[in-house]
Amino acid sequence: MKEAKGSFRIRPIRESEADKAAELVARLKRLNSEFDPLLKTSDRLDFDSLKMMKEAIADKNSVVLVALSDSRIVGMAKAVLRDRIFYEPRNEGAIVEFYILPEFRRGNLGRDLLNEMVETLRKRGAVLITAEFPSQNEIAKKFYTKLGFRSLTNVYAKQY
Repeated sequence: MKEAKGSFRIRPIRESEADKAAELVARLKRLNSEFDPLLKTSDRLDFDSLKMMKEAIADKNSVVLVALSDSRIVGMAKAVLRDRIFYEPRNEGAIVEFYILPEFRRGNLGRDLLNEMVETLRKRGAVLITAEFPSQNEIAKKFYTKLGFRSLTNVYAKQY
C-alpha cells in the first residue's frame, strides 16, 4: 500500500468496496457524457457500473486500485491486462477507468494513483501502459501528456 501526499492511501480494492467504487465509475461516465453526446449514459448506469466493478474485482486480468482519505474512497483506477498479438511489446496494461472526486484534484493524488497503477501493472508483466478516455477530454490529455504518455490510436464514430 502506498501513502500519497497528504492523508491519502492507495491500495487494491476490497470486495466490500465495490459499491463505492462503482459510484465513482458512474460519476466518470456521466462526466464523459458532457464531452460528447455519443457518450450519453444509459438508464442502467448505476446497475451496470456495480456489475462491471464486481466482475473486475474477480477477474485475474483486471487491476482495481482505490485512493482513500481516511476510510472514504476518493479516487479509483481500473486497468486490464491485454495481449497485443500483432505488436511488440505484446503485454499491455490498459487503464480504462480513472476518476478522482473533484475536491481531491489539483494535488498529487492523480499522479500518485497513476504511478501506483503503472507499478502494479508492470509487476503483472505489462510492458506498455496505455490510458483510454474520451478524445474531447482536454483535461485528461494534459494530465497524461504531462506524465509522459502520448497518443497511440484514434477511434472515430458516426451515429446513424
